[in-house]
Amino acid sequence: MDSPFWIYAVGLAAQVFYTGRLLIQWYLSEKHKRVESPTLFWMFSLIGSVLMFLYGYLRNDLAIILGELFTFYIYMWNLHEKGLFVKVPKAVPWLVALIPVIVIIALLYDLPSFSASFLRNEAIPPALLAFGTAGQLIFKSRFIYQWFYSVKHKESLLPLNFWIIAVIGSLMIIIYGAIRHDWVLILGQVGIIPSIRNIMIALKYDRKGNAEKID
Repeated sequence: MDSPFWIYAVGLAAQVFYTGRLLIQWYLSEKHKRVESPTLFWMFSLIGSVLMFLYGYLRNDLAIILGELFTFYIYMWNLHEKGLFVKVPKAVPWLVALIPVIVIIALLYDLPSFSASFLRNEAIPPALLAFGTAGQLIFKSRFIYQWFYSVKHKESLLPLNFWIIAVIGSLMIIIYGAIRHDWVLILGQVGIIPSIRNIMIALKYDRKGNAEKID
């Protein structure tokens, strides 16, 4: 049974923020001829994640929820590195940080209902759920890599491998969305285009940097 349109609207709003972050990042990268990591990218990521938490809950889709849990606090870390949280009341970051906790409590409050809705959902067979979850985790794991890379370099960066992982995860999510007849997930992967372009920019910038070192 299909979900009401307003539920899809929540997911679409999340994808608008996710796509918007990539368009902003892409524009700035093209402008500066190198891969940029703008503050708006992380702000839009956090807003989109909150909306996707809600969408995954309303769609009884554990793959989506697990994917968002995987990266939520990394978005917050990058915003902290960008100095955004210094400009807001101290209570704001703490309240934002509670959102995933609230989602988990809501899911596990009634275990029989959780099991019936998320683990034994006839619309999502176990094999499909496993594939969808793998796709989400691979897609989101790019932020784990980004976090380690940025900590190592003491700066919020979006390295080449971030975009390669994004393309692989996007392809898996497109397949999952097609099987699930979830056009919100499919539309959300329009970001695969900026991801491919960022790979091209990163490779070109890396070659230029190496050439300058040789000179």
